[in-house]
This record gives sequence, C-alpha cells and structure tokens, in this order.
Amino acid sequence: MITEIAPAPERVAAEPARPRKKRRAWDEVPRRHIYVPLSIYLLFTLIPFYWILLFALRPAGSTSLVPWPMTFEHFEKVWNERAFGTYFQNSVLVGVATLVMTTLVALAGGYALARFNFKIKRAFMLALLCTQFVPGALLLVPLFEIFANLRMINSLGSVIIAETVFQLPLSMILISGFIRNVPYSLEEAAWVDGCNRLTAFRIVVLPLLRPGLIAVGSFAFVHAWNHFLFALMFLSDQSKQTIPVGLNTLMSADSVDLGALAAGGIIAAVPVVIVFAFIQKWLITGFSAGAVKG
Repeated sequence: MITEIAPAPERVAAEPARPRKKRRAWDEVPRRHIYVPLSIYLLFTLIPFYWILLFALRPAGSTSLVPWPMTFEHFEKVWNERAFGTYFQNSVLVGVATLVMTTLVALAGGYALARFNFKIKRAFMLALLCTQFVPGALLLVPLFEIFANLRMINSLGSVIIAETVFQLPLSMILISGFIRNVPYSLEEAAWVDGCNRLTAFRIVVLPLLRPGLIAVGSFAFVHAWNHFLFALMFLSDQSKQTIPVGLNTLMSADSVDLGALAAGGIIAAVPVVIVFAFIQKWLITGFSAGAVKG
C-alpha cells in the first residue's frame, strides 16, 4: 500500500534579533545640564543688545531701565545732524562694489586653481594662505604710497580696491574648493555638445556655484561694511566717510553721546542682520559644499 508522505512542516524563519540601540552620552545627560548653560550664554549675549536699544530709544538724560516713553530723537539726530545718511550711502557703495569685484576676480582665479595644473600651483596656494596671517595695518603704508602716486587718496575707489585686495586670497581658496566639487565630466559633456570653455562654465558650472558665491560675496560685503582702518586712512573728506568712521566721530575726548552712539550702532548693524537673515540657508549650504573637497 502506497501511502502519501506528508510534507515536512516549513520552518518558520526566526526573526533576526533587533540590535539594541546604543545609548549615547548625549541621551544620558539631563536636559537641565544643557539648557541652563545655554540660557546663561544667551542671557550674556542679549544683554548688550538690550542695553544698546535702551540708550537708543529712551529720552536723553533718562535713567530708566525700560525704554518708555519711547523716542526716536537719537536716530533723527545721527541721521540728519551727524550726516549718517551720507555715511550709509558710502558704506553701501563700498560694500556692493567690493562684493562684485571680489566675487568676479575670485571666481576667475578659483577656476584656474581648480581646473588647471601648473608648476608653482602649490607655492601659489601656500602664498595665498600666508597672506591671511598678515594684519591689515601692515598694508597701510604701501597702499597709501600706491594710491598717492595714482592720485586716488580721498576717493572711495581706494577703499574699494584695498578691501578687494584684502579679501581676494581667502575668497579664491574657497571658490576653488566649490569648483572642485563640480564634476569635471559635466564640462566635458558640454564641450562635446559644441560649447567652448567659457560657455560651458556659464551654463553648467556657474549655476551650481550659487551657494558658494553667496557665501563668499556676503563675507566680502560684511567685511567691507564693518572695516574701519582703510576708510580712516584713505578718506579725509567727511562727505566720503563710511559708517565705522562716522561712529568714531560721535566719541570725543571730553564726552560721548551715548544715545546717538547707540542709535548709530543700530543703524550700522541692521543691514548686516537683514542680509544674513535672507542668505543664511545659502550660506550654510555653501560652506558645507566647500568643506567636502579641496
């Protein structure tokens, strides 16, 4: 008699044991040990800003710790009587011109460093890095002699050129790092399609460099906006001074107008805060991309 052999029961595969989640040192730290130091740090950071707002918004002679009644007389004084409107325009001109010139020259130099090989490339990169250790004060005498021979003393052009020269080394190094992150095969594909090097760079590479260009340009603008030394040494006419020098005029040997000085400081800080508020996303993306290679 033939009997049908029942199939052996299928073995149910045992589920692999889930690896236990490792506890990090961060998870073991009580939250109060994190939030309390951060709160103290935030308090010490915000107190100076509140103090500036207090002097700028409360009436002259008041000792109140709350800016009430609120007044804008200090802003009107520095803008109209102290010619801060002119200083503001000059600072915007210097900052924007420095941004454009630094970005364009650094873009060309960074592309050459990223895409071409030449004998003194390493020495040139080392020289660019070494320039970052030279303080701006050491450049005053040679730059002053050059601008005096070119008859550019007491002109905004001298400050713009000096700021651009001072910002170029680091900007070129950063942009060369951004360009190295763009695959070289993309440019080769554009060449195969009939583009020359300039057209391929404009169509393929340049759009991918937007975060890096914004990062480099923003720092060039902020440095030119806040820099005091070049404007003080190369500009003698009050109508051509910038905001940092204008703030210095509010302090004398005998007295300091704290309300006007605080109002001027807020006027100087607001444009920079607005710029960083709008570009912070591009700024973080740009520096993250530039830190991968190069």
